[in-house]
Amino acid sequence: MRGQLVVFEGGEGAGKSTQLQRLSARLGAAGVEHAVYREPGGTPVGDRIRDILLHSDMPLAPAAEATLFVASRAQLVHTVVKPALAAGQHILLDRFLLSTYAYQIHGRGLPARELRAANELATAGLVPDLTILLRLPVTEGLERAGKRGAADRFERADRDFHDRVAAAFDQFAEPAWQQAHPECGKIVAVDAFGPLDVVEQRVYDAIAAHCPALLARAGTRA
Repeated sequence: MRGQLVVFEGGEGAGKSTQLQRLSARLGAAGVEHAVYREPGGTPVGDRIRDILLHSDMPLAPAAEATLFVASRAQLVHTVVKPALAAGQHILLDRFLLSTYAYQIHGRGLPARELRAANELATAGLVPDLTILLRLPVTEGLERAGKRGAADRFERADRDFHDRVAAAFDQFAEPAWQQAHPECGKIVAVDAFGPLDVVEQRVYDAIAAHCPALLARAGTRA
């Protein structure tokens, strides 16, 4: 049986990486075979691209930035994710299509048609079983991100950029948008405000409701 692909998305400081790791620990304790990857990255090629995108001081044209993200995604999907899913392994993925749509299309202003076509090539039709979209006000998210240490290229962007990204993520939670973008699969918004344990339970409840196969195969209970 094919494994399940669950993606975590959200703006800066929304807690997606933290909540993904918490879910991974919960699945591991239940004996669920799964793997965790992040975008950009997850492969030797992707990790080198990640360093350029997040930590390089070299200026990047928006189109170059987007193309690098797509290249990292193609390498991860074709060499790691699709084979693992075909073998029945679950995958938890930190960022995927929605980040490109939010950051590069809405944030950078790149044309949607061209980027959707590039992502179709990169993913070869792979659609997430569920995307958990963690939502947090921009101010709160940037404050959280600022406490993590040195800011990366995206965290250093101006407030208008982050506001555009947040507005895009809000739009992605709407059923009409999801219907018009079937390549993104089911998207469920989860409130990321509050104690980590509370948010973790919200995430778990969303998965139990919308992707029960991930948990049923582990014999777990909410």
